[in-house]
Amino acid sequence: MSKIKILTDSASDISQKIEQKLDIMVVPFKVTLGDKSYVSRVDFTNEDFYRMMDEYDGMPTHSQITIFEFLDIFEQLYKEGYTDIINVSINKEGSATHNNAVMAAQQFFDEHKEAKDTFHIFNIDGMSYTGGYGYAVTQAAVKAKKGDSPEEIVDFIEDWVKNCTIFFAPYSLKYAKKSGRIPSAAAFAGELMGLKPIMRIQDNKIVTNSKVRGDKNIIPEILKLTVDEIIPQTPYSIVYGSDRSVGDEMASVMTKKMGYPPVEMYQIGAAIAINAGPKVVGTIFKRKNTD
Repeated sequence: MSKIKILTDSASDISQKIEQKLDIMVVPFKVTLGDKSYVSRVDFTNEDFYRMMDEYDGMPTHSQITIFEFLDIFEQLYKEGYTDIINVSINKEGSATHNNAVMAAQQFFDEHKEAKDTFHIFNIDGMSYTGGYGYAVTQAAVKAKKGDSPEEIVDFIEDWVKNCTIFFAPYSLKYAKKSGRIPSAAAFAGELMGLKPIMRIQDNKIVTNSKVRGDKNIIPEILKLTVDEIIPQTPYSIVYGSDRSVGDEMASVMTKKMGYPPVEMYQIGAAIAINAGPKVVGTIFKRKNTD
């Protein structure tokens, strides 16, 4: 009988309540502000970090999760009797974390040849950020508790991340420009004219999908784009940051338009806020097949 552990990183923005309820292992990113280093989800809450960003003049950074950290985790879970580890990592185009997990798995089996037939590690590229893969992780944990096989769970995750789209808008481009992790937003030149980019995240890419004039037009534009592309009657989520009110407004207009509420509200943590800024809003959903 399989004993499955679902593993992810803190950029998935899964709440600690859900992490504990579903027994998900969330590996935190380390964050640096100047000469001080912190562990996300351990040393501060999201609200603490937004305040720290506001008070810090420089650019916060975060480091990848290393091969050695993953190797220690795989060793620990192997000793605890797990048979299948399903690890879903932040977009491999935005971090070396996924590739580090892959290399750690290779090293683990080089060192534990006896585990080849009894211990399995599935490393999946989340292809996205925040709840874009966080939702797949939580559903995977639900499926594991129901007794689904590792292969069924992996198939579900891979289907979700390959067909997931996020539309989101940062209310300020200050952090995107400084970090360079959101390339098209960093190059966006319309901010002085009051233009705001609506970003699309899918297939490992972040691009400027459209632009609107003024903050008041952000939510209506994301609503329109989402309704045009979402598979009808499928679950969707809302992502927000330091301002819960814009997340609530996004949820309200989506509920009115779709006829049912979001399944989850994801508040971005440090790893995402560093690059997008603390105030954001967006939607996460499975898009129609456009082939």
